[in-house]
Amino acid sequence: MPEPILAPYDPAWPEIFAQLRAVYAAALNGLIVSIEHVGSTAVPGLVAKPILDIDIVIPTRDVLPEVALRLEALGYRHNGDQGILEREVFKASESTAPYTAPPQVWMAHHLYVCPAESAELRRHVQFRDALRRFPDLRAEYEHLKRETALAAQGDRKTYARLKETTCRAFVEQVLRLPVKE
Repeated sequence: MPEPILAPYDPAWPEIFAQLRAVYAAALNGLIVSIEHVGSTAVPGLVAKPILDIDIVIPTRDVLPEVALRLEALGYRHNGDQGILEREVFKASESTAPYTAPPQVWMAHHLYVCPAESAELRRHVQFRDALRRFPDLRAEYEHLKRETALAAQGDRKTYARLKETTCRAFVEQVLRLPVKE
């Protein structure tokens, strides 16, 4: 039987994110604006694929080359924007990236670098914040995710592809909600 795609919310996820954030903040000191925990693992109580989504926010694209060099030293390779403007993807070369002393194996994570004015960064943060703020939206999204996981029959790639279509309308609806400052 395949491993389940979704896992119950784990209160350790924000703690692991905080550890990763500390490593990135030290390595990128002076180059970044902030580091955001986004995606489903950033929403307390929400089921999620146990993979952290992290957005490193840079002031402008001008610092991207230096950020890329420093992330490379931590064990990441730049993988371009993968078709999404203003969101650069960095892939860990191994499970011990980011490199620390002593080395440790990190939870699976997706690492992105976005300029502060990035539309994709705004989408990530706005969607996360709406799910955190409104339990009914969180419940509806979880229902959609569970149905999608069931249809994917344990295949993560199928899940990702299906989720792109089954959840798109919901995500867009949430992103149209007024932003509360």
